[in-house]
Amino acid sequence: MIIDIHGHYTTAPKALEEWRNRQIAGIKDTAAMPRVAELNISDDELRETIETNQLRKMQERGSDLTVFSPRASFMAHHIGDFNVSSTWAAICNELCFRVSRLFPDNFIGAAMLPQSPGVSPATCIPELEKCVKEYGFVAINLNPDPSGGHWTSPPLTDRHWYPIYEKMVEHGIPAMVHVSTSCNACFHTTGAHYINADTTAFMQLIQGDLFKDFPDLKFIIPHGGGAAPYHWGRYRGLAQELKKPLLKDHLLNNVFFDTCVYHQPGIDLLTKVIPVDNILFASEMIGAVKGIDPETGHNFDDTKRYIEATLNLSPEDRHKVYEGNARRVYPRLDAALKKKGK
Repeated sequence: MIIDIHGHYTTAPKALEEWRNRQIAGIKDTAAMPRVAELNISDDELRETIETNQLRKMQERGSDLTVFSPRASFMAHHIGDFNVSSTWAAICNELCFRVSRLFPDNFIGAAMLPQSPGVSPATCIPELEKCVKEYGFVAINLNPDPSGGHWTSPPLTDRHWYPIYEKMVEHGIPAMVHVSTSCNACFHTTGAHYINADTTAFMQLIQGDLFKDFPDLKFIIPHGGGAAPYHWGRYRGLAQELKKPLLKDHLLNNVFFDTCVYHQPGIDLLTKVIPVDNILFASEMIGAVKGIDPETGHNFDDTKRYIEATLNLSPEDRHKVYEGNARRVYPRLDAALKKKGK
């Protein structure tokens, strides 16, 4: 199988965005706050958005299953309070669950959490448990910066986050470290804020000793790990100066990288620097970069082409990247596939 571990519902029906706009307006004018029941999206609408977009491209490009979560830039945890985020997360997660139910062979869910700046992550646990126990989701997206580009939360190694980690270990689910929209004009959302966050999270994990407390905790750092693979020597050197173990012992039993890198030299670097056991196939399709690369004539986010073309991977390595590593890092995904005889 070819498992894409990084997909977002970026093509949700327009009614979702319209409801969200009304919710945001209702923060200042409570009389304008919409009820959840006012959002009506039919199964046929969901089918159309998926069949003409993600599923069509999956079939064209040769991937089988996508770990599917709400649109990252729509999480916008900095907007409103916890109640606003909680309602919004529940709506978005339910839509992803419905997609997974309509296309059970092609999509399986990962949860958005109802994070809110200054609010304990423990408040996210009811939504997390609902998504795992009732929806069959296999992962979560964890935003290390709910403030939207102002970084007001403690580092990921701080005990602030431990309630989430305890539930991740209990339920056997990994977290993709994924920020949302930037409300800081200095940081473009997908071009700067996302990559900054990936890099920041990696360095936070180097500085701490989180995995001594949680040896079974697993994180995926998306977008190829931000700057980490390109500056691997820097991070090895910094770990050494901080008197930390070698990176392979300090982090690589717990930290993994996806292949959302949109050109061949980037994938070549990733697969040369990062051990193959720590690389998981992903495309983030349909996501940050939707266009066609004029140098190749193919979509930038058609990442399978880069995996096939790199000289750094053997057939056995490609199997790990496409399927084997995902089954290991996402045990609930592996269990769901085995239940279907896959």
